[in-house]
Amino acid sequence: MEMRTLGRYGPEVSALGFGGWAMGGIGWGDVDDQETMAAVRRALDLGSTFVDTAEIYGDGHSEETIGRALNGRRDQAFLATKVSGFDLSRKHIMEAADHSLRRLQTDYIDLYQLHWPDPKTPVEESMQAMVDLVNAGKVRYVGVSNFDVPLLRRCLTVRHVDSLQVSYNMLQRGIEAELLPFCEAEGVGVVIYSPLAMGLLTGKYTSDAGFAGDDERANNHLFKGEHFRKNLQFIEGLRPIAAAQEVTVAQLALSWTLRNPAVTVALAGAKRPSQVEENVRGQGWRLGNQALSQIEVLLRELE
Repeated sequence: MEMRTLGRYGPEVSALGFGGWAMGGIGWGDVDDQETMAAVRRALDLGSTFVDTAEIYGDGHSEETIGRALNGRRDQAFLATKVSGFDLSRKHIMEAADHSLRRLQTDYIDLYQLHWPDPKTPVEESMQAMVDLVNAGKVRYVGVSNFDVPLLRRCLTVRHVDSLQVSYNMLQRGIEAELLPFCEAEGVGVVIYSPLAMGLLTGKYTSDAGFAGDDERANNHLFKGEHFRKNLQFIEGLRPIAAAQEVTVAQLALSWTLRNPAVTVALAGAKRPSQVEENVRGQGWRLGNQALSQIEVLLRELE
């Protein structure tokens, strides 16, 4: 497993991480807790140390399930979770951290993250609460999620930000212009979620795919109308490139995401061990210049 340093001052973590969003069991179809726990353990077996969740995933169910999965193996994981962006007041952050620690069955969180910006609370107050959690020994590193550059600048006046978690994949590249260069310059690690575009870049969907009303993908523009048709056409163009590398489309998409030097970790969700085993082949190798050029042509056609 390829290891990378998390930001300027962080530890080495696996380039491929385990994303626990689907483990919450809400908005992702049928989820079997025994299967998802087995998937977490399989990720550890294969050297993937970074395990990410959030208090909001399934109203704490993801944290609880990951806590059970890590029973007896806590020291093998770099455990990250997030405090909900609905309330980033000092009071809520301090209480939420204790609740997460209990659900995760641990006495410390490796990386605690502010999940979304809270316009009601000055971010400086939120960051100071995170500093206090570090000083109390409950948290080791501090990150944010879905923050823009102006908010990151404000955070940095209080404490170094060890990581930014943000969406990034072949179909969603908005962070390349400003966020990635800023993070690289400031020594902020970048943790990518949705590197497979909520499963679209696995190549498993066809034009007649349908999703239940409570499925996260049902109202996502990537899966709707003309966007969906063009995305499927783009994925068809990726297939021969992936075949030439002797990898799947999903593995190609993960490797493409990790090609960027500003990116530390790509979080890939999995509901079962077999998905973890496929995802792990998306790291540890580099796309050559020819493949990157071919992908760039397809990306320009997609614009």
